[in-house]
Amino acid sequence: MVGKSRAATVLRLILVDDDRDRAAMVEARLREVGFDVLSVIPTGSGVLYQMQQREPDVVIIALDSPDRDVLESLSIASSHNPRPVVMFSESGDQNFIADAIRAGVTAYQAEDISPARVRAAIDIAVAQFSAFNDLKQELDDTRRQLADRKAVEKAKGLLMAIHAVTEEEAFRTLRKLAMDKNRTLGESASDVIAILQKTHSSGSGR
Repeated sequence: MVGKSRAATVLRLILVDDDRDRAAMVEARLREVGFDVLSVIPTGSGVLYQMQQREPDVVIIALDSPDRDVLESLSIASSHNPRPVVMFSESGDQNFIADAIRAGVTAYQAEDISPARVRAAIDIAVAQFSAFNDLKQELDDTRRQLADRKAVEKAKGLLMAIHAVTEEEAFRTLRKLAMDKNRTLGESASDVIAILQKTHSSGSGR
């Protein structure tokens, strides 16, 4: 949902703020500018449960003294269902900031949360999250393509060695298998490798 435009959907938020008065002002501002505030949590102890139950699009953390338990909760949540997380904290400790980013915080604001600036911080976090996901997808695609090429080359080599066919014939065999079974060339190559290695291994053991 985060990847869609703001016009297409209303972002659903969870706000974690241990200052009741400040939280009320921030919540009011968030609703005013069009966000759907699912819940406001006064402590970080319930953030993991709320994230799992509510499945928000964005999480805002505004704790005067965020601790390692909050980061651990964010890390667990991010490993299962990553989403933009904005953390406001006046703590400028570089080690804590680095740990927060590793735990899944998308945008760290080394300042007190402000109703007037909270929307800009969310926009930044959503944009950074989207850009990171795009880069990750490109990297995953590249790795998959390289793995597929290796599998195809290995499968061709096995077909040529075991069945005494040319490289062109081996490739045509792989392509036909892929088309017949509606699978990618890389998947068909992996299937052929598994079958031929098993068959060849069984034959050699006799």
